[in-house]
Amino acid sequence: MRDTLYDIALPVIAIACALALFGVFVWFAGVSPLEVWALLFQGAFGDWFSWQNSLQRAAPLMLTALCVALPARAGLIIIGGEGALVLGGLACAQLPQLLPIPANGFGTALICLAGAGAGALWIILAGWLRQVRGINETISSLLLAYIAIGLFKHGVEGPLRDPASLNKPSSHTLVEGLQIGGIAGSDVHWGLVLGVLACVGLWLWLRWTPTGFSVRVVGGNPRAAQLVGLPAARLILLACALGGACAGLAGAVEVAAVHHNANASLIAGYGYAGILVSFIARHNPLAMVPVAILFGGFAAAGSLLQRHLGLPDASVQVLQGISFVLILASEALRDVPWKALFAKLAHASGPSPAQMAMGDKIA
Repeated sequence: MRDTLYDIALPVIAIACALALFGVFVWFAGVSPLEVWALLFQGAFGDWFSWQNSLQRAAPLMLTALCVALPARAGLIIIGGEGALVLGGLACAQLPQLLPIPANGFGTALICLAGAGAGALWIILAGWLRQVRGINETISSLLLAYIAIGLFKHGVEGPLRDPASLNKPSSHTLVEGLQIGGIAGSDVHWGLVLGVLACVGLWLWLRWTPTGFSVRVVGGNPRAAQLVGLPAARLILLACALGGACAGLAGAVEVAAVHHNANASLIAGYGYAGILVSFIARHNPLAMVPVAILFGGFAAAGSLLQRHLGLPDASVQVLQGISFVLILASEALRDVPWKALFAKLAHASGPSPAQMAMGDKIA
């Protein structure tokens, strides 16, 4: 229980410190930190309209965070979820142009599966390069993300462009029957449900299935995995495939529910923000749900800061960057033997008054 509270307290303190430092940042810009903090939470969770915006942004954050968390459980640090997301969105938009997809729920499932498949193949490539060629997966996945974005832009602005999209290059628009609608007529689309189900399902898979347990063994103790004969390479590629499929599904959901075609608006940084969500949640799929909602709310409040206080809309990215640095710094504090450290400090400072009184009584 104490370890669980410690695991929760560290990221909460890190986020609180990030908000404090962000307040100092905006204070130098001539804006009151109190107003900024109030508008952040008002724009994120102040009313139902704010909640809808926050939940709408939380769905892709959950899925891209899984793209980081699942490989991390297998011992790899993959940060190229943005590439899997844009390719997943492109595959989702283009499948109806290549095949006769029925304009119903079954067709929507097919285009979402196409997006998930594209993302899985892209992230598997980073895992394969690690296993076969020994290339660092963090660097390769990041570079692959830039390649994916380049391929996406080339396709959307070139051979896959809808001739009717004049001012903003985009692919052909999905027919209405393939689009994902809102929940009960709200702006919150069903992608949020997919994100929550993915987080819960993969948490159950990691915790309660033999394959999930094997993945955790490979990531936690590779030598033990080798000694018991686990197929480490295959399990690592499986984790990469599942993580990439989640990021690709995020791109498909953004196309089917929000943009209805593939265009430059799909490159919104969800893949990079998902890294922060995963690290704050300590790669726990279940904990990603509230963390994604929190940071989805912060992203939704960016426009409010711009309208009311004149801050740039991208200032929220500064808050995310500060949070990421502090979260990484807080990870270094987990292994500090606090009891031994405090005992050494107490010993170095000399005997306490109570110890001195006890010594006098004995004398």
